[in-house]
Amino acid sequence: MAERCAILDCGGQYTKVIDRKVRELGVKSEIFPIGVSADKLKDFGGIILSGGPASVWNDGAPKYDHGIFELGVPMLGICYGMQLINEHFGGKVIPHFKTEYGCVGVNVDTDCLLYDGLTAEQTVLMSHGDAVEVLATGFVKTGDTEGVCASIYSEDRRIAAVQFHPEVELTENGLIMLENFLRKICNFKEVYALEDRIDSSIRSIKERVKDKKVVVLVSGGVDSAVSAALLLRALPNENVFAIHIDHGLMRKNESDFICENLKKQGLTNLLRLNVEDKFFNTRVEISDGVFAGPLSEETRPEIKRQIIGRIFIDVTREAAEKLGIDFDDAFLAQGTLRPDLIESGNPDVSAYANKIKTHHNDVDIIRKARDAGRVIETNWDWHKDEVRQVARMLGLDEEIAARQPFPGPGLGVRIICLDEPSIPDDSQTEKFNKFKADRFNGVIAPIKSVGVQGDNRSYSSLCVLWGEGCEADFAKTAKLSTDIPNALGFINRCAYLVSGNKPEGEIKAHPLHICHETAELLREADHCVTSNIMNSGISQCFAVLLPMGVKGKYSVAMRAVVTSDFMTARSALPGRDFTVEALKKAVAEIKAISPDIDMVFYDTTGKPPATVEWE
Repeated sequence: MAERCAILDCGGQYTKVIDRKVRELGVKSEIFPIGVSADKLKDFGGIILSGGPASVWNDGAPKYDHGIFELGVPMLGICYGMQLINEHFGGKVIPHFKTEYGCVGVNVDTDCLLYDGLTAEQTVLMSHGDAVEVLATGFVKTGDTEGVCASIYSEDRRIAAVQFHPEVELTENGLIMLENFLRKICNFKEVYALEDRIDSSIRSIKERVKDKKVVVLVSGGVDSAVSAALLLRALPNENVFAIHIDHGLMRKNESDFICENLKKQGLTNLLRLNVEDKFFNTRVEISDGVFAGPLSEETRPEIKRQIIGRIFIDVTREAAEKLGIDFDDAFLAQGTLRPDLIESGNPDVSAYANKIKTHHNDVDIIRKARDAGRVIETNWDWHKDEVRQVARMLGLDEEIAARQPFPGPGLGVRIICLDEPSIPDDSQTEKFNKFKADRFNGVIAPIKSVGVQGDNRSYSSLCVLWGEGCEADFAKTAKLSTDIPNALGFINRCAYLVSGNKPEGEIKAHPLHICHETAELLREADHCVTSNIMNSGISQCFAVLLPMGVKGKYSVAMRAVVTSDFMTARSALPGRDFTVEALKKAVAEIKAISPDIDMVFYDTTGKPPATVEWE
């Protein structure tokens, strides 16, 4: 195709989302590092500069070829990309002028082509701490949020830039803005379809694998199911070996369901392994000379993921040998998605991206196998909603195509392990109490969780809110869950107490580790949540076991989100996305599981500032 759009990666968590949205709009795209030579971009009809975790005024800011701005190619800068453009053309960006994380209202100039056909008030997703103070020469301000410059435009240069993220679904009309850039500022006419990429994926598998054997790890989710289906279309059935590993951290009846459905796909070489004891009690080498574990004693989220990822490979190697396969000569296939690699800070995807959390399918040993050319990742270039489309195009059952995601580490990253409480310091407590005043009832909990703030990983405090139990105004609570992390950077997640109107005393942390008992406890709680709350409008819902309580050792947090790309998400709200009655029923069932479960919370935080998973 003659028409192509270049996406310059500045290290943003959403770089691949930009790519996906551009392709969704029918334009062929390629991703380059921000430092790419201008000569490589001269045949592109448009350039998009992504967001990123750096600051343009910092000495460590990514370097770029100034010649890209001499090409005369239409450009769109997003977040960091806007700040880079503004600085390049003589403007000024300053730090910490106003922190904005989450959805905000922006007033835009509808005479600007970027906003053609839209109203003047737009809801957008912000994730930044720096802001434009002095506007670049030749640009006009085309968007504003309470005094902060939200977008700029140079009609002569055909360069638009926005402080927010039009590529994510939380920006309500972001797709229209991107389409306006591609079709009205760049004047692209051609259409690029998903079918082309499916055909090229099958061709790629045939060319790489030839007559060798492939071991495919199948969790039962749509990602690995699509990988298996593509392999079966590209290769002889007898060369595809599927392994399902039950590590003791699966959901209720999960493995039975998975194996039945995999057989329906036509997988004749399917091996199911039940290896809970190995996963819970093995010490492993997670990288060269670095040992960790066992999982039953580990509390650090990153190390837990790395242990699980390493044991996955060890178990797979042993299983391959039992099947008579030379593991070092065979290919390893897995359902890795682009977001997995972006969040893992994979250097093959982004030169500057900040690691949010290591995914089990992108640990050190996998990267080495990938470097050796032995890893087949059919979904490497796709996001979750695209994989669902591919599943349907390949004829997979809807119960697989629509299946909610389940992380490879399973319940292991939903058991929040703890040895010692995380107590806020006096300064944080003072800031929290001052901000809280009469706005809400809540405390900083003695535990932390993983989040994403300003394209950076955060491991920060949880804020517990309370007031009206299941009858709360959850829209108001969701807004608080944005406002609190925006004002207090040491908090990245809020959870609302739904098993009562207030805690019956001080919330204290208790030691918690992965073991058969805690896994079984969470398995039952998760079933209570999914069986009551999950519906077709919710993208993912689950339970999290928390190491805190007033009278009992543990508490449970319910989490449900609405998203298509899983790079951003909003909390599903009781009374809007599912019934309050369903919430009440789930709470009652969870409380009935064990006297060790004290309180039940509902996570009302979006992504950002939280991640979907707590670890």
